[in-house]
Amino acid sequence: MKVLVVGGGGREHAIIWKITQNPSVEKVYCAPGNGGISELAECVPIKATDINGMVEFAKTNHMDLVVVSPDDPLADGMVDALQEVGVRAFGPVKAAAEIEGSKSFSKYLMKKHNIPTAEYEVFNNCEKAIKYLEKCKYPIVIKADGLAAGKGVIIAEDFGQASRVVKDMIENRIFGEAGKKIIIEEFLKGKEVSALVFTDGRTIVPMVSAQDHKKVFDNDEGLNTGGMGAFSPSRVYTPELAELCMQKIIRPSVEAMNKEGRAFKGVLYCGLMITDEGPKVLEYNARFGDPETQVILPRLKTDLIDIFNAIIDEKLDQINVEWDERAAACVILASGGYPENYETGNEIKGISIRGNSIEGKNIENRTRDKSNISDVLIFHAGTRLENGKYYTSGGRVLGVTAMGETLESAVERAYEEVEKIYFNNMHYRKDIGRKKESGFFGKTV
Repeated sequence: MKVLVVGGGGREHAIIWKITQNPSVEKVYCAPGNGGISELAECVPIKATDINGMVEFAKTNHMDLVVVSPDDPLADGMVDALQEVGVRAFGPVKAAAEIEGSKSFSKYLMKKHNIPTAEYEVFNNCEKAIKYLEKCKYPIVIKADGLAAGKGVIIAEDFGQASRVVKDMIENRIFGEAGKKIIIEEFLKGKEVSALVFTDGRTIVPMVSAQDHKKVFDNDEGLNTGGMGAFSPSRVYTPELAELCMQKIIRPSVEAMNKEGRAFKGVLYCGLMITDEGPKVLEYNARFGDPETQVILPRLKTDLIDIFNAIIDEKLDQINVEWDERAAACVILASGGYPENYETGNEIKGISIRGNSIEGKNIENRTRDKSNISDVLIFHAGTRLENGKYYTSGGRVLGVTAMGETLESAVERAYEEVEKIYFNNMHYRKDIGRKKESGFFGKTV
């Protein structure tokens, strides 16, 4: 079986690491891939957004399955294009991926189908938006309608800041076309959780919960990023809360998409805020989260290829999805200055080439024997491999994931390994999974 994975980040590295454990997978390609992925798959120099190039490669090389992972190609209809030429593809079609690709559409969907979310208004006119801001309570949340690499959400503390943000998005187009329309919504207080599910449009199978850390600095300070770390399970997502979210949010969301004629088949990510009034939706993603994937997939015991195929064939009800009871934590190592200006090309020390592991630990990430999977995994994002050495090539560089019998032990294990890695201007948060959540105790999922 030949598989092509579209993308080149830590999420894609985790997906490839998982699917190479399937003995029927003979060859894996990744486009464009990265330095670490090149140890597991053949990297192909095709941009993740190049639909024509990806379709041509998949056809010419007779791919048995193409996994479309990032948000941009999903929103642009890569799955549709592959299916049109008879290539088997995993991921939602363009109409379904709009649940992430347009925040105004997702808010419309929730309002129409009574799915709890923050109160909001949509604007494409700067003057009208600023006039609306005059009567808002602060802080307020301003979101670019389109995809902005996880950075298009800004919390404004007062009218002055909010006005500047609106002008930057609508008039100055700091997020390009993604910000020509904006959403202004109420600021929700509570505890965040990432609830991901597999769905074939009928059957819904929850994944284990996770919590990510969006802010670039400790104590949730600084700018939003694509994610600076994650852990699983969430400290707040109890079985009772999970069932409530399934009844009030997740199942109604899947059913709403069906009613809209946009059947969703793939991974649906619900970013939730657990407020005093109950859970509310912050955002939807139409794919695996990053870095949530790096803590969820190491806990998945069921074969991922089997799940993908069951979703494509609408036979998810025939799959028994099982999870490792151990916890997982991931710490992202980023280039200093991220998510704004940062330098690349710095040599990364402390990880060996073979197996993408910590030096001296002889960790083999490519094992097909699931019983031998290490408790530490290094997932590459912005890296390139040159003359036997790894160099930084992006904002988020590496994700260090560790497993443990408890969340606390997983977190400490991850940080032990982080201390062994170095590159110039390396930045990471030191509080991933270490901030205690109050008010929730006992078992979480």
